[in-house]
This record gives sequence, structure tokens and C-alpha cells, in this order.
Amino acid sequence: MTQWLRSQGHMVNHKRVERLMGIMGLQAIYPKPKLSRKGDNPRKYPYLLDGLTIGRPDHVWCSDITYIRLRRGFVYLVVVMDWFSRYVLSWEVSNSLDTFFCIAALEKALSERKPEIFNSDQGSQFTSQAFTERLENSGIRISWDGRGRLWDNIFVEHLWRSVKYEEVYLNDYENVTEAIHGLGNYFGFYNTERFHQSLGYRTPLQVYTDRN
Repeated sequence: MTQWLRSQGHMVNHKRVERLMGIMGLQAIYPKPKLSRKGDNPRKYPYLLDGLTIGRPDHVWCSDITYIRLRRGFVYLVVVMDWFSRYVLSWEVSNSLDTFFCIAALEKALSERKPEIFNSDQGSQFTSQAFTERLENSGIRISWDGRGRLWDNIFVEHLWRSVKYEEVYLNDYENVTEAIHGLGNYFGFYNTERFHQSLGYRTPLQVYTDRN
């Protein structure tokens, strides 16, 4: 921004630009730090998807957290997604990185079906005892991404890109209520109307509900 302003003939330094952007509530779009702070669960779980052929719905579910910008501030978004079909089973938002909204999303997804394997990163929400015990009590095997290995949960990363470029960046959410409304509409569209080339130009819902 500083270089661009200078190119337009404005003699400013980066400190002034930073101060003015802060006053106006402007910020760069980038992942917020510490979204995946490691928890204190003494148990460790391996990454189970390396070399695994995932060929049916509910074989593997995955989950992750990202941030969603608002006009002032941001909220956190968690999703639970079926790996094979890319179907978003559930989602929740929160203004803090607590464990409860992740468990709420998990409970919502488990109210219908359950996977054989649940994959996530090693963030404190997913490695907490409450979260892992809920999975184990349901007979679900737990898989954790390698530390710092972004591509271990690649399909959720693709989902974040779609959500942000097709919905969030095109809208200027005023508050949490608007964010929930916009995200709800988008996930409805994503699941039932958005065709995926990798799914043979079918929607996630079509693939998820096709049990043949």
C-alpha cells in the first residue's frame, strides 16, 4: 500500500500508512496466526491417510478452522466435511477459538452418520480430550495431520478457497448475523448446486447420497 501511494504522488512512509489503516479498520487478507495451536492431550494419533484409497462416502471425514473477516473484526468458522464427496456435513461459527463450537459441529454431523476415520490438524480444539473422546466413544479412528503439513488436509484447504473467493470476499459482512446468513446460503449452494470437475461434474450432495 505504501509503494502504491508513493506511485500516485503521495509522500508517505509505512508507519503512517499502518496507523491510518488501523484507524479505518483496514487489514490485509491473510490467515490469522495460531489457528492451530497445539493442545495438551498426552495421547498422539498418526496420520492414517497416507497411501489410503478413499472410495466411498463416510470412509473419511475431515475438519478444519479458518477465519472469516467482518467489516470490523472477524469470526472463526469450522466445518466437518466428507473427504470422498466434498460434502459439507456441518459448520459452526464462533468469536473465539474455543473447543465447544468444534464439538457442536461434530455433534451435528454425527447426528446423521459417522465415518470410519476422522482427520484433522493438531490444533488444540481437535486434540482436546473432549473432542478425541467423543470420536473414540463412537468407534471412530482418529487421524492427525503432520505438524506444518498443509496438504495433509488438502480438500478442506480447497473448500476454504472456494468459500472465501466465491462468497466472503464478494460480500462485506457487517456483523456475525450477516456472516451466518451468507455462509448458510453459500454452503447450501456448494452442497447442492456447485458442480465439481473432480466429481465428474456432479454436486457433493449427489456423490454423498449415491451409495451404489
